[in-house]
Amino acid sequence: MKFMSAVGALGLGLCAASAQGTNELEQLRSELREMRERVREMEQQLQRLEQKPPAAAPAAVVPVAPAPDSTPKPVRTSWSPTDPIRVGSGSAYMDMGLVGTFAVGGSTAKDIEGGTQPGGHDPNQRGFTVQGLEANFTGAVDPYFRGNANVLFSLDSEGESFLELEEAWLETISLPGNLQLRAGQYLTEFGRINTQHPHQWSFVDSPLVSARFLGPDGLRNPGARASWLMPTPFYSELFLGVQNSHGETASSFRSGGHSHGHGQEDEALPFAYRHADNDRGVRGMGDLLFTPRWATSFDLTDTQVLLLGASAAFGPNSSGEGGDTTTQIYGMDLTWKWKSPNAHAGFPFVMWQSEALLRRYQAGAFDWQEVVEEGEEAIMDDELMAPAQLRRETLTDYGFYSQLLWGFRKGWVAGLRFDYVDSVKADYEKRNLSLDESALGRDPLRAARWRVSPNLTWYPTEYSKVRLQYNYDDRRYSGTDHSVWLQFEFLLGAHAAHKF
Repeated sequence: MKFMSAVGALGLGLCAASAQGTNELEQLRSELREMRERVREMEQQLQRLEQKPPAAAPAAVVPVAPAPDSTPKPVRTSWSPTDPIRVGSGSAYMDMGLVGTFAVGGSTAKDIEGGTQPGGHDPNQRGFTVQGLEANFTGAVDPYFRGNANVLFSLDSEGESFLELEEAWLETISLPGNLQLRAGQYLTEFGRINTQHPHQWSFVDSPLVSARFLGPDGLRNPGARASWLMPTPFYSELFLGVQNSHGETASSFRSGGHSHGHGQEDEALPFAYRHADNDRGVRGMGDLLFTPRWATSFDLTDTQVLLLGASAAFGPNSSGEGGDTTTQIYGMDLTWKWKSPNAHAGFPFVMWQSEALLRRYQAGAFDWQEVVEEGEEAIMDDELMAPAQLRRETLTDYGFYSQLLWGFRKGWVAGLRFDYVDSVKADYEKRNLSLDESALGRDPLRAARWRVSPNLTWYPTEYSKVRLQYNYDDRRYSGTDHSVWLQFEFLLGAHAAHKF
């Protein structure tokens, strides 16, 4: 109860949001690209006119010497790897870019992928990991819409290649009443980390609470989102998203497998010791995922800004046979940043970011006798020496992360993050259940765990980075582990503006 009180106290201050004017900033950058393109076109046209030979004068006319040309010659600039690779121009164009993120290192843990590293884009093995090679396509569709797509290529720990559509959406540019609509495949507006791509993270891996509650690959699915920029003197915006609730990118909902990681242990022991049962598809609005969010930010002083946010996610899960079991996730986030009044290229700065999440998962009744009848091994009740019958109950899980970043000189950032996840012990965990003569006890997918991660990042330029990170992991029922990861990354071409 003391810890829950602490979490409640922390929650009063937690939240995060997009920096003020993010949409306006992205639009201004888009307009700036268009202006640069128009200037290039005008320079090329002027060049062609200057190089074109003058027409022959009529024989009867004495040619007049032209006046000296005072027009300055256009300055040619060499192409840079960060210049937009553009297709089209004007009000319809597409910029292309590529981001490669890799890691190398090792760990004392035997279960790195899905164990010490539960995130889908975390380092997944000793040696080298391809965390992702992401292609980004962004631009203006026409005067009314802009589009964005992120396609990621990666390798799993077995060396198998796979492609993943992270995002692909269409968004309105100028609706009346400060409204905006987005539709397609998108990262759900929930907290701070969930809307970020791996190359935007300040650490090598995702926070534990995000991977456990929102899924290894984050919470994202096809759907639509509406937002309203409120008419307040400071930034304040409301979001409401409606998305599909099934698939591996909605792991706390109708994920099918109920396994919140990729390790063998997770596959042997499904979440809440119940196999997925709800595969009925979408039959009505109750089978969809709803995610409201409120975000705000304001300047504390000329050098300090504070961002606050509150998020929620409501939808059905795969636990109940009748389709009436639901999941509720609540989140609060806070981000504070200080930047020196004498800052150069954004340095020096200090930024503190925290998020706290609470999940309430309705687990349906489950009879392992049915599994036995299908010829599979069952979880047994030691007292009855028979397949277990699990009653319906609501599971409560909670956790948070808090990270501090210090940009102490240009291109150098030191970071420290603390992660914690835990749960209220459920009825099925208190029973004498066993599998293959081994006592089960606490669910490994809900057990207490904490992690401390110091790191140091060097940005040679804004288009490359090298990061060294150490993780100290304490899993209450699995012992402690140590991991060291070296991450390196590069950016080619254009990339969509990131939220602060």
